[in-house]
Amino acid sequence: MKKVAILQSNYIPWKGYFDLIAAVDEFILYDDMQYTRRDWRNRNIIKTPQGLHWLTVPVKAKGKFEQTIRDTEIDGYKWREQHWKTLISNYRKSAHFSDVAEIIEPLYQASYRTISEVNLAFIKAVCNYLGIITKISNSWDYHLINGKTERLVNLCQQANATEYISGPAAKEYIEPEYFEAAEISLSWFDYQGYREYPQLWGYFVHGVTILDLMFNCGKDAPNYMRYVKK
Repeated sequence: MKKVAILQSNYIPWKGYFDLIAAVDEFILYDDMQYTRRDWRNRNIIKTPQGLHWLTVPVKAKGKFEQTIRDTEIDGYKWREQHWKTLISNYRKSAHFSDVAEIIEPLYQASYRTISEVNLAFIKAVCNYLGIITKISNSWDYHLINGKTERLVNLCQQANATEYISGPAAKEYIEPEYFEAAEISLSWFDYQGYREYPQLWGYFVHGVTILDLMFNCGKDAPNYMRYVKK
């Protein structure tokens, strides 16, 4: 039995993204897909005393409407210092800021060429902190065929998957009969039912970057997740 999930990379994703990683045996970053603007590929949300705030990595996207995520280049380097200073300003009073900063600050000192490189670096660092041991691979590690559902099924076959776990949003386009024909079980991941955790700055918000949970709860973060084992 082998469970596989396939999803585009996001910039410091929320806890649900990492729960999906933890729920499978192999997580394939699907960055051969077209880069989408104003999406989660290059930005995410933190909490501040003034409300929710976007951290956005600038990318070279003007006039490049058909470029893939993996080919989307970073535009400049000043964002690294800006993002880190913003995190310090809003999370330095959190209970576990110092411990988490030890693994996050070096990521903002590294050099990156593409948004895929940025996302992979943060995703791997967070997985390591949370104790997630799932294999993370890239879609370009495999041969890609045409067709939305057909390609997903074929990727699962190449990865020797017996079950494909998909995010619920994919129900709009996935054709289950292709998985049935390939004798691969198709499951839909459920992002509901998360418990609230001690969180700074007013009313509770679930859909913020995983860093919010890590800064506030440290190594107890898995207690507020569903598939990550403590």
